[in-house]
Amino acid sequence: MKNSPVRVLLIGAAGRMGKTVLDLAQRDREIEIAARCDLGDSIELAMKNCDVAIDFSRADSVDEICRGALQHGKSLVIGTTGHSQQQRKTIEQTAHSVPIVLASNFSVGVNVLFWLTQKAAELLGSDFDPEIVETHHKMKKDAPSGTAKTLAEILQPLRNTRIPIESIREGDVVGEHTAIFRGPGERLELTHRAGSREIFALGALRAAKWITKKSPGLYSMQDVLGLRTCSRDP
Repeated sequence: MKNSPVRVLLIGAAGRMGKTVLDLAQRDREIEIAARCDLGDSIELAMKNCDVAIDFSRADSVDEICRGALQHGKSLVIGTTGHSQQQRKTIEQTAHSVPIVLASNFSVGVNVLFWLTQKAAELLGSDFDPEIVETHHKMKKDAPSGTAKTLAEILQPLRNTRIPIESIREGDVVGEHTAIFRGPGERLELTHRAGSREIFALGALRAAKWITKKSPGLYSMQDVLGLRTCSRDP
């Protein structure tokens, strides 16, 4: 018997990422966009008739999103970045009751970059000093980016020092991230360049299909892709 498509509530549907997710979802037979929400819409009411909500809205929407997920027992895929410590705590507490994928970046390539960055840091040792450079379009509000913060979180336990991050906002750059390791007489750079928002939208839809079959907990894109060498924290 053919499985029914996963019913998705798309939060932030009118934004750049929301429009990209919507376009790709319409071509995916395993996904049905059951409802859309934007600024001023009732998220809790829309949550009722979906299997999972994909969030690409604003960080300050997270309280209402989590309340709706708890009320109706729905899975979440959260791609919004820039959450405060309290907002992050709300997500973590909600994950005790419903399954949540929280990721700073849904690209397969970026998640391989996370894995490679950890392995490089382990192999190069303390003789190499790491730093991170990230570039995004001038409309991106948070800096450093969530992806850069994740890279820093990966490196932090291995270096036990603050990891410097340079954030550049210019033009219409979709996203570039480089982990740099400076050593005596040599330098190693690991770089990912995003050419289209479709890579993030495809990853979010992949996560939406995956999370509906999971038990409550806080998962990352590393879990979705089966890359378990890196920390489980998104």
